[in-house]
Amino acid sequence: MKDYVEHQVKSNFERVVKKIVKVIFIIILIILLFLLFGYGFMYLWNWLMPDIFGLTTVNYWQAVGILVMAKILFGGFGEHKSEKKGKKNRKKCTPGKGFNFKSDFSKWKHYESFWQEEGEDAYNAYVERKATDKNSPE
Repeated sequence: MKDYVEHQVKSNFERVVKKIVKVIFIIILIILLFLLFGYGFMYLWNWLMPDIFGLTTVNYWQAVGILVMAKILFGGFGEHKSEKKGKKNRKKCTPGKGFNFKSDFSKWKHYESFWQEEGEDAYNAYVERKATDKNSPE
C-alpha cells in the first residue's frame, strides 16, 4: 500500500511539473514571437516608409508602440460578443421568422428562361437606345 501511495504522489508531482514546464514554454514562446514580430515590423518600416513617404526610421520600442497604437485604434482587443448578441442575430435569420429563405430565392428559378426569351433582346434595344441618345443633337 505504501508503494502505491508513493507512486500516486510521484505521478501527480510529475504531471504538475509537466504542466508548469508547458506553461513556461508557452510564455517564452509568446515573448519570442512578440520580439520577433516587433523586429520584423521595425525592419519593414525602416525599409519602406523613409523611401516612400519620407518618414524617419524607428527603433524597436517605437515600432512596438506603433503596433500597439494601431491595434487600439483599428483592431480593438478582440471581439467581445456576448451570448445575447449572438442569439439575437440567430433569431433574425431563422427560416419562418421575418426572413423567409425559400420565398426570397424562389424567383431566381425563372431567371435563366427570362434571359433566353426576353433579356437579350431587351439589352440590345437598350444599347441601341443609348447609342441613338448620344448621336442625337441637343
